[in-house]
Amino acid sequence: MSGFVVALTGGVASGKSAVEGRFRELGIGVHDADRAAREVIEPDTPGLAAITEAFGREVLGPDGRLDRPAMRRRIFADPDARRTLEAIVHPRVRQWLRDRADSDPGPYCVLAIPLLVENLAHYRWVDRVLVVDVDPEEQVRRLIMRDDVDEALARRMLASQASRGQRLAIADDVIDNSGPEDALDGQVRGLHARYLALARA
Repeated sequence: MSGFVVALTGGVASGKSAVEGRFRELGIGVHDADRAAREVIEPDTPGLAAITEAFGREVLGPDGRLDRPAMRRRIFADPDARRTLEAIVHPRVRQWLRDRADSDPGPYCVLAIPLLVENLAHYRWVDRVLVVDVDPEEQVRRLIMRDDVDEALARRMLASQASRGQRLAIADDVIDNSGPEDALDGQVRGLHARYLALARA
């Protein structure tokens, strides 16, 4: 069991995946909320059964999996539908992450949680919050390049998330990812040493 848990978060296009990869290279278990959100609604899971019961079989594709584009259109058009879906998925994601943290064999583990600010009350049990920080203008530039979207859409994507200030307000540790990606190496190694020491304390 991993006794020490670090929650990793950051805005869209902040470089969370690059940070996750560096922790993995150091042999640390990284458990991703986005993966959890997929796994808890796979076919034959209670999660997908609950979604089908709430929304009807029309939200399923021919293969029996959730028709994600159809579901996305529905929840963006109907706030009540979004809340219903979140009430089904989010508790299961939290339990999935808790189970992985409890069974992780390492000295510490990392939980990658994009919407940590919005759900912080449910994650009071983590030991540290690590925020990957980047200037919002840099996020816009990266989004335009990465996702081939226009500037207006990139700014709307940023506006739909917690603000930079809200993320920094909950941070115990901050990684600055405004520079080149290889600048992450030393920062992650430094945090790794700190977390090993805290885990042993």
